[in-house]
Amino acid sequence: MIDYIVGKISYIGEDYFLLENQGMGYRINTSTNSLIQLFKGDEEQHIFTNLIVREDSMSLYGFVTEDEMNMFKLLLNVSKIGPKVACGILSTLRPSQIQKAIMLKDITTLCKGPGVGKKTAERIVLDLKDKVKGGFTDDDSYDEIIETLDNEAVEALMVLGYSRYEAQKVFQGTDISGMSVEDMIKYGLRKLSR
Repeated sequence: MIDYIVGKISYIGEDYFLLENQGMGYRINTSTNSLIQLFKGDEEQHIFTNLIVREDSMSLYGFVTEDEMNMFKLLLNVSKIGPKVACGILSTLRPSQIQKAIMLKDITTLCKGPGVGKKTAERIVLDLKDKVKGGFTDDDSYDEIIETLDNEAVEALMVLGYSRYEAQKVFQGTDISGMSVEDMIKYGLRKLSR
């Protein structure tokens, strides 16, 4: 129904953001992977969206890349996977990683997503193995951002009370090669305390 919205980001939350378009503010639920690619400001951004209509609510889900949106829609086709679980999976794994895990029947990787147990992971493989043969590609700049996802420094900052989004965003665009985990934590704390 609403394939995409172009607008300015006015607020970024833990698992959603507000997109302003022609005087209207849209609350768009999303994955952590998309959140870390967003930026607030005057520059307009193109967000791929999907409207989920339920008996008692309407929710808008959106992603920075078309690959992420396509994988989101595929995951929704799996029984017992709703939009929140699909977003959780996309917060943990890139679309290309999900595709690879499905094709290799890698249940362990799929279980990394919050709310995904062994049976759900097996259901994902069974339901989507013939549907993910298309190309989900990796973007090099996206890879650089994603490298921090499982980083010990990010986890340490989360233990100290920062959200995953804040902890990942602080390292975006930073050359962390050669930094020890301790140095990264100190760097992150300095940046986040400003």
